[in-house]
Amino acid sequence: MPNNQFKKGELYSFITGKASTAIARRLQKKFNSAQLNLTIEQWSVLYHLWKEDGISQQELCNATFRDKPSITRLVDNLEKLKLVKRVASKEDRRMNMIYLTPEARKMQEASMDLAEETLNEALTGVPADQVEICKAVLQIVYDNLK
Repeated sequence: MPNNQFKKGELYSFITGKASTAIARRLQKKFNSAQLNLTIEQWSVLYHLWKEDGISQQELCNATFRDKPSITRLVDNLEKLKLVKRVASKEDRRMNMIYLTPEARKMQEASMDLAEETLNEALTGVPADQVEICKAVLQIVYDNLK
């Protein structure tokens, strides 16, 4: 028996679309105000490299839910900004490993602080137990569809 409590289109457009877009726009404004020369998409790649430096472009695709051409473009741009460097894998020269530069490491704390500040603003007035329920429900939705 279906469990859809939403009006047609409401789940996608409101929950995932509007909230995600609003958070991304606010965070981008904060990056611009702080003179961090980063887009949200570039930051998402750096975020995963801050968690684990020296991963392959394919691992970045998987972590960020982007396709290979998108990751290639993002890594190209991050390389131009001198925030990452590509190194051919020792095990498989066809594969590039992506490493952070010292410049990217310097941006980590400031950008993560802005991201946390933005998320705190987004969650103002939302009780902690409801945040946990929301996270759990969205994880179930994701698991159902992966």
